[in-house]
Amino acid sequence: MKNYSSSPRLNNHSASHSTDRNSRKGFWLSALRLRFSLRDYAFCMATLLLFCLGSLFYQLNGGPPKVLLEIRQYLGESTFVDDHGPPTPRELPFPSQVIYNRVGKCGSRTVVLLLRILAEKHQFNLVSSDIHNKTRLTKHEQVDLMRNISTIPQPFLYTRHVHFLNFTRFRIEQPVYINIIRDPINRFLSNYFFRRFGDWRGEQNHLIRTPQMKDDERYLDINVCIMENYPECSNPRLFYIVPYFCGQHPQCREPGVWALERAKQNVIENFLLVGILEELEDVLLLLERLLPHYFSDVLNIYKSPTFWKMGNLTGTVKKHMPTIEALQVLYQRMKYEYNFYNFIRDQFHLTKKKIGLKYASQNSAHEPDFLRELALRTQEPLEEEEEEEEEEDMGQEDANIWMVQP
Repeated sequence: MKNYSSSPRLNNHSASHSTDRNSRKGFWLSALRLRFSLRDYAFCMATLLLFCLGSLFYQLNGGPPKVLLEIRQYLGESTFVDDHGPPTPRELPFPSQVIYNRVGKCGSRTVVLLLRILAEKHQFNLVSSDIHNKTRLTKHEQVDLMRNISTIPQPFLYTRHVHFLNFTRFRIEQPVYINIIRDPINRFLSNYFFRRFGDWRGEQNHLIRTPQMKDDERYLDINVCIMENYPECSNPRLFYIVPYFCGQHPQCREPGVWALERAKQNVIENFLLVGILEELEDVLLLLERLLPHYFSDVLNIYKSPTFWKMGNLTGTVKKHMPTIEALQVLYQRMKYEYNFYNFIRDQFHLTKKKIGLKYASQNSAHEPDFLRELALRTQEPLEEEEEEEEEEDMGQEDANIWMVQP
């Protein structure tokens, strides 16, 4: 019997049949892959169309569809972005940039002590400058200071003894200003005796503060200083409050109508509030109303016994009143200071009236009250470290370095 299994013809037929079967299998696999690719493509397009329709529905109806809200509620309120994205930026209060260019011997140490407590309580950045003897700045010093202030993390409150700075002149965002002033003669008397004799915090602290002051000057009778027209008791040294509001222009340091009117204009345009020390509790109350994110609860803190323990040794030593004749001379020399003080007092009372606070109407045109009871008009605040009087030879500076337009 022949063995056909090993014949060449049969082997060729078997190989051809196997090749056809493999080719048909490859065809069906290719068709299957194509089928799945078309199905995936259709699914993606349908998903995209659904997303577009959902977005359109969201915009037309002002919110997400109810089904999406239900899905989010089912899955939970947090999302991947909430859990892994950057933290939500803090919503800043308005205003978030405040400057307190405190006037010397006008209760600023009291307010700064309050601000230190409030900054910790309300979580705002308080920057209190230790510079007390540099209120007038060159152009470059102004720019440097304003840029440094602008870099403080908001919300912030910056405080320093410095004359008004015009940020907008250098194309920098202008912060909001606040301040407190005081009866000009009372401020002068407080500074006069404080520089010589200090306060009850230490018997020798005045010697440390003014070591170059000779005994003849230290024990100079204030009536002699006024009546004999000593430099400390005459202009331009008496022209002190107005420049804090007038600004950095050299003419702001010259007693006159120009500086006075510029100061008033700056108060109206740039100061949220300028209070008077004689009504300090009302000042704090207004600050609490106008800047609650900074001064909320300030009045309760101010009235607390714990706060006043900080300043029970800060009364000025050996302070006494000049004669009526000397006070009258001072009043005439400080006519621009009193004009500004009366303007601020009237503005402050107007603000109190708008807020709804009661006040005793005062006529600023009548004879000043200090001629009768000046010592009783102002409650002494905590004495602040007074800035040393700046040298009077400031006029030696080249006027071109200021580059300030009137």
